[in-house]
Amino acid sequence: MHRFVSPVADSLTPACRAVVFAVTALLVLMLSAQGAVADEESTRPNIVVFVADDAGWDDSSVYGNPRVRTPNIQRLADTGMTFSRAFVTSPQCSPSRASMLTGLYPHQTGAEDLHEPIPAEVTILPAYLQETGYFTGSMLKQHIGRAASRQFDWYSARLGRFEVFLDRRGERPFFLWVGFMDPHRPYLRGTIAEPHDPADVRVPAHLADTPETRREIARYYDEISRMDGWIGRFLDTLKARGLRENTIVIYLSDNGWPFPRAKGSLYDAGMRTPYIWSWPRVVEPGTRREGVASTIDLAPTLLDAAGAEIPADMEGESILAVLAGTESAGARGREAAFSQRNWHGSDDHIRAVRTERFKLIINAYETQPFGLPPDIAQSDTWKSLLARREEGRLNPQQRLNFSLPRPPVEFYDLRRDPHEYTNRAWSPEYAAEQQRLFRELDEWMARTNDYPPGPEPRPDATDRITGRPLEWRHRLLLWAERFVAPWLLPLVEREP
Repeated sequence: MHRFVSPVADSLTPACRAVVFAVTALLVLMLSAQGAVADEESTRPNIVVFVADDAGWDDSSVYGNPRVRTPNIQRLADTGMTFSRAFVTSPQCSPSRASMLTGLYPHQTGAEDLHEPIPAEVTILPAYLQETGYFTGSMLKQHIGRAASRQFDWYSARLGRFEVFLDRRGERPFFLWVGFMDPHRPYLRGTIAEPHDPADVRVPAHLADTPETRREIARYYDEISRMDGWIGRFLDTLKARGLRENTIVIYLSDNGWPFPRAKGSLYDAGMRTPYIWSWPRVVEPGTRREGVASTIDLAPTLLDAAGAEIPADMEGESILAVLAGTESAGARGREAAFSQRNWHGSDDHIRAVRTERFKLIINAYETQPFGLPPDIAQSDTWKSLLARREEGRLNPQQRLNFSLPRPPVEFYDLRRDPHEYTNRAWSPEYAAEQQRLFRELDEWMARTNDYPPGPEPRPDATDRITGRPLEWRHRLLLWAERFVAPWLLPLVEREP
């Protein structure tokens, strides 16, 4: 058989031929390696995290409130796993977000108080993902401090720039943190084209059922629906670009809804969160998880899914096996979730442990009124309760908002009392279970190096009952929320 020989190759000396062959082999190996990297990047999941701002855990059709129009949150649940009992590590915005991004409890991050930035030396999730080749970005609300914000590659204050983000990432896998400002107060008219009817809202027994309360709840529903519309737009873009199948999409909230006995408190209305993971390539669609879950596990789970190493100092644990359905038969997940309330305009030191059925709460400053978040204290809903108190018309559930002294220990049976209206602390019927939770809480505080309460609370910056600012910084914050936010929000979160 005739063998073709290149004239150039034939003219080379044996030594030169060896060099050519070596270079050729090296190029082949490099191209193969690049192909392997490309294959790896195409199989590693993209990640989008939707963080609602003050959304109640059960205010969507997924969690049993069909009054709120949330077809796109329902789409996520239909294509993924819904966690029925998920909890944040703090019922306050910035400490909760810091915990999600670090896999640490708030007192471990150095940012346990509201508005306290994550320290510069603390590494957060996007930086870890960048080390493995991810392009990272965030949108709109961050509330984690300047040093942590700089650990993202990209930022936009406009939700409509998702396509820009996708173009910028090239062929790299991506991580996008979407911090909605809905449904945070203040509430305005005209948020959506078809507003919710105040006559059709749910008013829990501990709130005053007045026209003012119903109007605020209806407008709160409106903001959830506006956020839901944006979620739908993001999902449609992923699908149009052929990215949906291998993109993890998570929906959760930073804390509970912004009404009395909820946000800022360690009752379920404050610390329980919607928690949906949709990943069509891996997660069986339409599944529901009944065991306890905690948002402290978000960062380690995403690192695990991305094939990255989970730092040894993270308190959170990966739940990837839960999502993939590969855990041991009969496993229920976490035995308990832990949460804490610290400074939020006024000082508090409250700790809680929550199991599937029971909850134990410890209040350190029981001689002080509960430190109501200022945006709630200045709401029409709260003013309706104050008016009823003046008139002597509070029902037993409404009187719980004004308990003083507060009980140093609270213990609830959530199966019998889902709204936590009946404190069963020291009840003989629950003695063994209460002691068990005392031990779990003490062990957790010791293991995580939680700090003890001071002999007295720190001086208040806002009045605990009226929300009136007592120092200039909080006067400025409340002024911005009341007068600047109503003009700013329509520019960044218009209905899609």
